[in-house]
Amino acid sequence: MSKEQHREGHLVIVGGAEDREEDMPILTRFVELADPGDQPLVVITAASTEPEAMWEVYRKAFADLGVKHCEPLHITSRDQANDPASVEKVCHARGVFMTGGDQKRLLALVGGTGVCSAMRSLYNEKGGCIGGTSAGASALPEHMLSGGENQVHAEREHVALGVGLGFISDVVVDQHFAERQRLSRLLSAIAHNPKLIGVGIDENTALIVHRLRGIEIVGDGAVTLMDGREMTFDFLERDDATVIQLADVRVHMVPAGTQHLVNGYTTSAADTERNVPPRIRPLVEVLCGH
Repeated sequence: MSKEQHREGHLVIVGGAEDREEDMPILTRFVELADPGDQPLVVITAASTEPEAMWEVYRKAFADLGVKHCEPLHITSRDQANDPASVEKVCHARGVFMTGGDQKRLLALVGGTGVCSAMRSLYNEKGGCIGGTSAGASALPEHMLSGGENQVHAEREHVALGVGLGFISDVVVDQHFAERQRLSRLLSAIAHNPKLIGVGIDENTALIVHRLRGIEIVGDGAVTLMDGREMTFDFLERDDATVIQLADVRVHMVPAGTQHLVNGYTTSAADTERNVPPRIRPLVEVLCGH
């Protein structure tokens, strides 16, 4: 069996506003990686206050992509997220996609539940595909950017970090990144915890993580990676509303069509033409858990 034939888990982390009606490159890639066959895909709408409307959008999109079985999971309570029927639905799926909405709502309903454990097992042990867009993207890492205003400058008071779903360690994700000018917000987030790699994902763009194997970028925009692990700052000495000083933060922009895979693995992606430069490779290893 070749390395490509080994099934491994994938994360499709989407910056929001992905194409759901025309070419749909991100959702197409999600379906390719999930490879559901006769098994279902599950759409979790817990982040949204309009779950039926959100489900209808993705029901149609996945049907247009030829998915035979796609099921909604409308979670409105933690009891429901721990219900054996909900857990079984995830256990039988090849892929789970979490819609946008409010990441705090998503974590309050799903975090630490049986459904969450089943999703992590699908990714870590069964070679399944987990996707999330907008709020669903921010919720995927162990650390979650749970709030904060868009500001011109990085300041202490403008972000809040919480606990996420735990699919990736030492990473924090922001979405709608270029479109909503969230550079300062992500800088503030890594100043709160310099161990974290900041990941900013543009709209209609996805960071795809192949567990233990690498990454690829799909869509129209780019993924911004921030490495503040060696930075100096005066974060602790400043008042909440004071602009903070940051030095030696490394910022990398990785455009769609880029990939980096470790250990000579390959993927079936046809449009990944550019490899990441050597300086970014340690960040790739953090992202994929290598």
